[in-house]
Amino acid sequence: MIRIRRSGDRGHFDFGWLDTFHTFSFGDYHDPAFMGFRSLRVINEDRVAPGQGFGEHPHRDMEILTYVLSGVLKHQDSMGNGSLIHPGEVQRMSAGTGVRHSEANPSSNEAVHLLQIWLLPRAKNLKPGYEQKAFALESRLNRLLLVASADGREGSVTVQQDVSLYATALAPGQSVEHGLAPGRHAWVQVARGRVGLNGEVLEAGDGAAVSEEGRLALKAEEEAEVLVFEMG
Repeated sequence: MIRIRRSGDRGHFDFGWLDTFHTFSFGDYHDPAFMGFRSLRVINEDRVAPGQGFGEHPHRDMEILTYVLSGVLKHQDSMGNGSLIHPGEVQRMSAGTGVRHSEANPSSNEAVHLLQIWLLPRAKNLKPGYEQKAFALESRLNRLLLVASADGREGSVTVQQDVSLYATALAPGQSVEHGLAPGRHAWVQVARGRVGLNGEVLEAGDGAAVSEEGRLALKAEEEAEVLVFEMG
């Protein structure tokens, strides 16, 4: 069973400095039919204008992943971490018992385009933590590369939840497959381009909840970048 969430049906706000789309209910956007999918709670597609950003604010009891598509994002937090996040890098911040952070676009002339992803953690009041890793384009090209997992296997960042996140960059006409064991589910998010998923067509910004399917078959109809979340 595949349930598609079309890009144009997402929540959308344009504040001038921030143009944002919400796949699931978030902030002032509420849709009781889209409160998340299993342990996946938030996928926000953000475009932040040059020199703008999110001031320091708190989080707790959430696993937060940042995936930059273009531009650069500057991160600082109350754990003492400061970094720049570039395309191809995955940042994980475990908010746990509580953390404060800020995110900004340090460029004077280029917007930053990113996906911010929240996962419900396996338990509350975990110790806060931080991790950031780079994944070369070649390692994701025409294959599904594991970039986040519960056990940090294969060089992925570690998340405190039963979720395996895969990323792929597909050339036109190229395809990848991923098997789903009984009782496993998936969320497919198209970051760029146009792909076929088990016979359905998904475009940039579209997402799909997948249950009771033995495999995922993705084929690029044009150059594409896709994230696949596998979860219990």
